[in-house]
Amino acid sequence: MSSGAPAAAEGKEGGVRAALGGLTTRGRSFLAAGVAAMVCAYVLGQSDLLRVGLLLAVLPLVCVAMLYRTRYRVAGSRRLSPSRVPAGAEARVHLRMDNVSRLPTGLLMLQDHVPYVLGPRPRFVLDRVEAGGRREVSYRVRSDLRGRYPLGPLQLRLSDPFGMCELTRSFSAYDTLTVIPRTEALPAVRLAGEAAGYGDGRQRSLALAGDDDVIPRNYRHGDDLRRVHWRSTARYGELMVRREEQPQRARCTVLLDTRRTAYQGAGPDSAFEWAVSGAASALVHMLERGFAVRLLTDTGNSVPGEGADGFAGSTQESADSAGLMMDTLAVVDHSDGTGLSPSYDVLRGGSEGLLVAFFGDLDEEQAALAGRMRQRSGAAVAFVLDSGAWVTGGATAGAVDDRLRLLREAGWTALAVPPGAALPELWQQAGRQRTEASGSGTNGFSGGWS
Repeated sequence: MSSGAPAAAEGKEGGVRAALGGLTTRGRSFLAAGVAAMVCAYVLGQSDLLRVGLLLAVLPLVCVAMLYRTRYRVAGSRRLSPSRVPAGAEARVHLRMDNVSRLPTGLLMLQDHVPYVLGPRPRFVLDRVEAGGRREVSYRVRSDLRGRYPLGPLQLRLSDPFGMCELTRSFSAYDTLTVIPRTEALPAVRLAGEAAGYGDGRQRSLALAGDDDVIPRNYRHGDDLRRVHWRSTARYGELMVRREEQPQRARCTVLLDTRRTAYQGAGPDSAFEWAVSGAASALVHMLERGFAVRLLTDTGNSVPGEGADGFAGSTQESADSAGLMMDTLAVVDHSDGTGLSPSYDVLRGGSEGLLVAFFGDLDEEQAALAGRMRQRSGAAVAFVLDSGAWVTGGATAGAVDDRLRLLREAGWTALAVPPGAALPELWQQAGRQRTEASGSGTNGFSGGWS
């Protein structure tokens, strides 16, 4: 939520000049008529005409003075519900105006600035607001394009009851609407090993509470004496306590290829947007299954970047980590890189758990490099897009089949993504391929995915 009073003028003299500039045609006509009447009254010596002239001239000036005072007595706020929405979904913007003065306002006209992609600029007309009163209005915004869009500033146009003067002032606060990629619900596919992010066969890591480790550690000040391991104490000749541990969450890395040279076309139906949406769907699905997930791009940037090796540190951080990754995908754009080497360097040696990759066009060199990534993960699934086919709407080229063959020979479960393909169907197809490969004794791995 944002709030604030209208922005002040540059100074008192400039503010008065701006206020006089807000006179409407009616106000200017009254002022001109009053001045003319006073001049005629002076020339003709008519005191009654002088009174009429004074009334005509003073009325618009009094209206200006009242509006100039009122503009500092109106507060506004904006609230987004929600502030993060998927592409194609609607968000509602709530506006509230509070009259904090002791006098009622005149007619109020509100206008909020929104980017063109979110829809037309909303305008509202509010009747007289009593002293200490408030008015609330709302409007909806919607975008088919992901991104971060500023809302504001809110403009307030004040008008007096006689229509003599109109003043427009802007609030200084902005809000940001984040439009994240569309996500699709993926089916639960059980492969070899546990289907969830926890299991008895998972590795264990030290923590503050959990099952006892058979290896004790030295006593530290503040340790609970009930955890003293007496047998080890007698053996080592110093006080030893039992270490504690908890199951380590299974890991999943979602790799998104953002190279500009790997994609053709643009727009909501382009291959790149499908890859971004697919990465978002995979992230949400794996988080729901209890995995510790990170987002990795071809540039080597890792999100959330907290905890060990860039994975989320604890279950309580999953929601924040998911929001951070979605915010990153909302604004991710093509990179200027030409290779996957930075992301390959991030994947350290050893088992990294599951690796889910969304690749654009791969040449032979990059396909070979992607094949070596398989050696740095426990299991690997790749979705390869032929962006040229997405532009023309035709079938995938033979070069894609060659890249798929190279990836499969390296141990990947690799699938081609035809134009307009549905990720849930490809996800199930990957599960079937993985099951067939495991049954035939090839491409086996430990600690499955779902």
